[in-house]
Formats: sequence, structure tokens, C-alpha cells
Amino acid sequence: MATGQAKILHDKEVMVIGGGVCGIQAALDLADKGYQVRMVEREPTIGGRMAILDKVFPTNDCSICILAPKMIMCYNNPNIDVMTYAEVVKVEGKAGDFKVTVLKKPRYVNEDLCTGCGDCIEACVRSGEFPNKWDANLGRRGAAYMPFLQAVPRIACVDAETCFTLRGEKCKMPCIRACQRKAMDFKMKPVEVTLDVGAIIVATGLEEYDPTEITEYGYGRYTNVVTAMEYERLINASGPTGGHVHRASDHDRPKRQGFIQCVGARDLRLGNPYCCSVCCMYATKDAMLAREHYPDIENFIFYTDLRAFGKGFDEYIRRGKSDYGITYVRAKPGEVTEDPQTKNLTIWYEDGESGGIKSLEVDFLVLSTAFVPRPGVENLAATLGVQVDEYGFFKAEDDLLNPLDSTRPGILIAGTCQAPMDVTDSVEQGGGAANRAAEIIAQAGKAPARKKVKAGK
Repeated sequence: MATGQAKILHDKEVMVIGGGVCGIQAALDLADKGYQVRMVEREPTIGGRMAILDKVFPTNDCSICILAPKMIMCYNNPNIDVMTYAEVVKVEGKAGDFKVTVLKKPRYVNEDLCTGCGDCIEACVRSGEFPNKWDANLGRRGAAYMPFLQAVPRIACVDAETCFTLRGEKCKMPCIRACQRKAMDFKMKPVEVTLDVGAIIVATGLEEYDPTEITEYGYGRYTNVVTAMEYERLINASGPTGGHVHRASDHDRPKRQGFIQCVGARDLRLGNPYCCSVCCMYATKDAMLAREHYPDIENFIFYTDLRAFGKGFDEYIRRGKSDYGITYVRAKPGEVTEDPQTKNLTIWYEDGESGGIKSLEVDFLVLSTAFVPRPGVENLAATLGVQVDEYGFFKAEDDLLNPLDSTRPGILIAGTCQAPMDVTDSVEQGGGAANRAAEIIAQAGKAPARKKVKAGK
């Protein structure tokens, strides 16, 4: 349905918590059905984890090229009210009739006035002082910042923890003088909003496991060991290095790369015995991208089991071998050591096929880490009145019969907040949750009520 032509056909609204690709798909589908949607995203922008990826498997299409149009459609849809930099703090009521309190945190930038020009960001006296988490902490930002170039909404944000003015320290505030629209507002306060909704969809995503505690692989000790998400930003043209992968030790580009799978996953010691389902695929994708950037590079993927279960996934693995020269080694490395002179890395492993202890020297190592629940999931689950499973993901009422229903009627769970999965499955679950939300409202006995929507947002 074209923007500006949608009509609100139902008297009950639906809330979507989380503005990643899953939440965006759910919101768009509900808007097309004539529902008013309230999207709550805790970050300053929607887009989620997919926004920081370079390509998506198994087609190797540009990730942001797929996502950005959906982000813009979602934000501009008159049936969708996007509330960024906000969190759900209270939920009361029952299916078909929830009362939800949302805390809107201050950006210290007037959203109605800001044009996203970036002048305040350039003028900030603390520009480039802090790691940018949207660049996996490899890039830098100031106290005034925009998460990434394609952020939606394209509105600056000021970090209260690092801004001199908001910390009560002296600052000449050049950001205020630089803003021609007078959008900077350091007097902003948090605002609570109470909303009446008929159903709630939780699509809060997941987090990458921090492999620092797995000391045998050297992450945090060896300069040329990175996680897969850090590698995604290095090889992405919009990342901190402009798409040029280089070693932190000498800034040379790698010629021989190793990938270790299941780091933090399928590991009883760490409490993450589950398979993350996508690690084999994204390691293959990253190795392909490296070969496209550097035709002479060698890639070695150490795996426990190749789990290529999705449509076209097995062909993708075969193409990685035949067309991109990827070497797959069935082994679980036990240790990684570093040459103190060259900073090259030696991977020690037990060969799962021929037996015996072997080693392989590489000059760059990527750890394919597990995916775990996002921080604060327990608090959100308590606020929503729903349960989480033994790993901390949101728990479904029945994994087979009602996989999208949480343990509280009227609250749905979709995408990677309930288990690791790929982009395609997340999008499908977002659409399924939208249909299920419509069913819940219908079952609650709320008759449709046609009413006109105001022009614009």
C-alpha cells in the first residue's frame, strides 16, 4: 500500500518492540492490513544487526540495499509510529487490551528541527574519542553522533555519558553554534508515554558472544584475532576501513586467513550447548568476500559439522570450495599461538579425519562466535510477564504448535529473540507474527472501526 494512501481500519493498535528487519517486516505487514502500529526501538535508529552487515547469504546481495528501503518505508508509513531511543517499562492488561508505558529517552536534539546534516557531529569537541559500537568498536565517534550513514531517522543524538555539557563540565558548546536549525536542546528530559494496544510483538534480536574468556584462541591478547562481526565491519565499504581488511599489528592486508567455528557455541563449559545455525554460512560468506577483494588470499575454515540446512545453503558451501578455493578442515582447534616477531598465528588442532595433532600458520584469524540473548532480556521479560528458556531466549508457548506465542497470551515473540536464525527466517517470522497479532485482536472480540488517518506522520 503506497505511503499516504493507507487507512486505519481497526480500532486496536499493535506494538512492535524492536526495529530490526523482523520488527520492520511485522510493522509493514500490519500497516498494510490497516492496523496502527507503535514501534519501540531502544537505539537511536531502526535497522538492527542487518544494517551493519556487508552482504547476505546465500545470494551475496548487498545487505543495506535490501534493508534501507524497508527502513524508509517503515518510518514514512502513516500507519506506523516509530519511537526510537525508547524502552518499554511497564505492561498491564490482557490480550486485546494492554496498557503499555514507554520511556522516551532524550536525544538532546529536536527531532522536528534536525535535518541530519552532521554539522554538530563535526563540531563536537570530543569527536573521534569513543568507540562506535555500530562499527563493532573499531570505528570512532564523538559525544554527538549518528550511528551509521543510512540511519533512520537521520537525526543526530548526544550521548549523555560522554558529553561535557550534560556531565556538568565546562564546554564552549560549538555544536550549538554549528547547528543552523537550532536543533540542539540540552534541556530535554525523559518522557513517559502510555499506549493502549491489542497485541505486542517482541522482536528484540540477539547479541554476539564475547570470546575473551576463551583464552586459548587469543582474542583480546593477539592483535590479529577478530570476531566475525568485527570482520563484517572491516570488509564493509561503509565500515571504518572503507572495506579494506588489514592486520592491526602492521596494517598489511592478510594473505592467509583462518576461521574457527562454534566459538562459544556447542560448548557445555560456557552454558551454550546449542548450534547457532548460521555460523557455517557467514564464515563461508566472509571467505568469499575476502577472495573477491584479494584474489590471491587463502581461506581455511575449521568446523565441527557443516550445517547448511536452508534453501541453497549446500550449493553455497560447494561454490565456496569450487569457485573461491575455500579449504574446509573438520577439526576443533585446541590452541592458537602467536609468533612474537611476525605476529602470525599458529592454529593447533586434532585432525578429525586422519587423526594426529597438526598445525596451520595464518596471518589473520576470525572467530565465528555464538549468538546469545541481548543484555537486559531478563528485565524486559519481567516487564512483559513472559518466560525465557534455559539459555535466556524468549520462550514459546509451544515450539511446534504455537512457535510465535510467548508464555503470556497476547504477547508474541519473533525472530532471533527466541533463537539464532538467518535473515530470511527472521523476516518470515515477522510476517507470521503480524498475522498472529491480527488473529489475537479478532479473537478478543474487538469489532473493526473505520476511521480516517491524518495526512503525513
